[in-house]
Amino acid sequence: MHPKYLIYAAVARKTLKGTPEEGWFPEQCISVEEAIKAYTINNAFAAFEDDLRGSLEEGKLADITVFDRNMLEIPKEEILKVEVEYTIIDGKIVFEKR
Repeated sequence: MHPKYLIYAAVARKTLKGTPEEGWFPEQCISVEEAIKAYTINNAFAAFEDDLRGSLEEGKLADITVFDRNMLEIPKEEILKVEVEYTIIDGKIVFEKR
């Protein structure tokens, strides 16, 4: 599953088509920052791998998706429109938008 879809679902609590209008259980919406943490460091912690991955630190695996916009600075409705610029795995670019 693409990271932007998972982040959008956690933040908006809607399907990719924007339904339901008010979101599923809207009281369970979380912030974009919380969703990114859930997808990165919290996920690594749950897998007992937070010493290897989940945050950008010296000595950890560098698996990164770089988007064309900062999701922390755009309206949640725009999350689905972000594009991947780069994908980096183990410190090597494996995808580059051209």
